Amino acid sequence: MKTLVLCLDRDDDIGRKANVSSPVIGRAANIEAATKLAIADPEDSDTNTIFGGIEEYDRLIAAGVDTEIVSIAGDHNVGVISDSKIASQMDDLLDMYGFEGVVLVSDGAEDESVLPIIESRMKVNSVKRIRIKQSESIESTYYLLKEFISDPKIRGAIFIPIGLACITYAALSLINRPEIAVGAILGVVGAYMLYYGFGIGESIARHSESATESLHRGRISFVTYLAAIIIGIIATIQGANACWDGIAGDIFPGYIILSMIFAQASVWWYVASGLFIGFGKIIDLRLERKTIGRAWAFPFFVIAVGLLLWSASAYIIATTEYQQNYGIQYLIFSIGGAIIIALIGIYAAKRSYGDAA
Repeated sequence: MKTLVLCLDRDDDIGRKANVSSPVIGRAANIEAATKLAIADPEDSDTNTIFGGIEEYDRLIAAGVDTEIVSIAGDHNVGVISDSKIASQMDDLLDMYGFEGVVLVSDGAEDESVLPIIESRMKVNSVKRIRIKQSESIESTYYLLKEFISDPKIRGAIFIPIGLACITYAALSLINRPEIAVGAILGVVGAYMLYYGFGIGESIARHSESATESLHRGRISFVTYLAAIIIGIIATIQGANACWDGIAGDIFPGYIILSMIFAQASVWWYVASGLFIGFGKIIDLRLERKTIGRAWAFPFFVIAVGLLLWSASAYIIATTEYQQNYGIQYLIFSIGGAIIIALIGIYAAKRSYGDAA
């Protein structure tokens, strides 16, 4: 049984800092890669990970085990992109060598988070975590804080929200609206946290790659995606203008009412943006003679969600002095209509399964 000693570098330090392409196969190649990384950044723990893998490789060879050592790296965009690269390299290694077991070597929990990807492909015999020993003289508070702040991920998580809060307060002070600073700061920082919490950045990156591919292949979805982006920008501007009109009076309406005003003014623009995306995908599938399937349900669900948001915001606004002509019966009818539209979408999706498009 051939055993793989696998050294993981999820954020591709060996590629970014040492200019070494992965996978790095063999003892000599790994020593060279670790040396280059140590010269480029002596404090990077991935250097110790590779040397730890070499130590494990030598131990297994001495015990008579058929072993190979490989270092693989992901991408500096840690997440879906980096894990996809690691999965692709694992598949290539299995095709070339046919490993039956793996000893995983890592420097922490972040690298070990891809363990399910490896376990889905081969048996994991052992996991070895490399812990770096430090002398007492450098374990001072200043050094730890310096290292803590120098990490790009931690730096972004701490300083970007603080910076956004400061900029928001400064901007509102310049326009003489400091009274709404607290709400605006919470909104901006909350939006930033949701942006990273829901992986919107990764989603944007995937859609950018999809749009680029659509352009190169001459797909209609490139045009529809571009139209959706433009309409989305218009929707945001419409909502912002409506909110500005809402706070232009003498009485501040409150943040909930402002949110409802924004939804009222922009929701159907966002629905139109979603419809462009959905129909672009459907047309591409039709032209490529592929099964459309669940893509049929997307436009119906977009309309249903838009109807729900519009009716709910209209009813909430109707409870204030801004609008008095929207009763509970309209809200009930709108919810019923949204459910019917969603069911139509599900029916259309089920009807298209198995049919060549």
